[in-house]
Amino acid sequence: MTQTVNTADYRTRIVSSLSEVGQPAWDALAQAQPQANPFLSFAFLHALHESGSASEDKGWQPQYLTLWQSHVLVAALPMYAKFHSYGEYVFDWAWADAYRRNGIDYYPKLLSAIPFTPVTGARLIARDDAARAALLDALQHIQQQSGLSSTHVLYPTETEAALFAEAGFMLRKGVQFHWQNQGYDTFEQFLSTLEQKKRKNIRAERRKVYEAGISLRQVRGGDANEADWQFFKRCYDQTYREHYSTPYLNLDFFLRIGTAMPDNILLVIAERDSQPIAASLLIYDQDALYGRYWGCIEQHACLHFETAYYQPLEFCIANGIAAFEGGAQGEHKMARGFLPKQTWSAHWLAHPSFSDAVERFLRQEGRGMSAYLDELNERNPFKS
Repeated sequence: MTQTVNTADYRTRIVSSLSEVGQPAWDALAQAQPQANPFLSFAFLHALHESGSASEDKGWQPQYLTLWQSHVLVAALPMYAKFHSYGEYVFDWAWADAYRRNGIDYYPKLLSAIPFTPVTGARLIARDDAARAALLDALQHIQQQSGLSSTHVLYPTETEAALFAEAGFMLRKGVQFHWQNQGYDTFEQFLSTLEQKKRKNIRAERRKVYEAGISLRQVRGGDANEADWQFFKRCYDQTYREHYSTPYLNLDFFLRIGTAMPDNILLVIAERDSQPIAASLLIYDQDALYGRYWGCIEQHACLHFETAYYQPLEFCIANGIAAFEGGAQGEHKMARGFLPKQTWSAHWLAHPSFSDAVERFLRQEGRGMSAYLDELNERNPFKS
């Protein structure tokens, strides 16, 4: 389905498949953005859709907003009509419940996000500031005309968050924990910058893994075979079972990204007695490593920390990668050298009374989040 909206100077289309845009046009625009990352790539997004992991029958109906001049793509917004709030990592269930209790439909809503991916990155993807402003104008026109309850933009850059605020969106603060590479030559050099107790605990955690007879191997995407992916998927599914939840991603998705973007993929596989027992999946580029998923079929003390944190940190140090984003939440990461980082989301609600109520809530929540960030920063794990 292609829908056309008339705007001055641009032809605006809502497309339901990135194949209508094409990989060369999409990647040329997306990868030119400040804070571009592999999750914005055609390969990653198209794999989500074509595998059925983020598709209409799963509650994610792609409605990408695109702007064109002649036949050239000049701006785009990853966008979905969303029929639930799963897989977002910015929680609005209470808002949806308030709508339900008052007999008003909250779903479907408009959502701009990378499905299942709490990573900050460009959302207003544009060739220049003029195209970016036109893209935001087009979004406002669509949300006013759609009759949907709300529009939500998750994990935009700080600069984009300011643009959304100027356009009348309410901003919401969040926090994640990121590690910064200070030019370390070795893992031990990194450890030497931490407080003595933190160093001691990390060494003890790593020792427990190796004393259990467990070895680790780092497998880049180009070297991963189908058996590696099948084992990882088994671990991924096990993690969801342990949390009494249903996995979002299927094996087809993992095989697709393994083929389409091997230079951005790292698997860490733990083995005991020459048999795999745990695995983690990370995505990376020249600037950052992104922790995504982990799972195990054997429980061992500290295996999670070794597979999902310490091996990736060694990978960053060995390859000169500047940052490691460990994923959503996780205060425990601070004891391992990660520091708090503020994140943003932007929200617009059509119903005036609910919009006022949410705005009051976000002001109060924002004050609490600022105090929480101050408290976290006082617990810096590094030497004074």
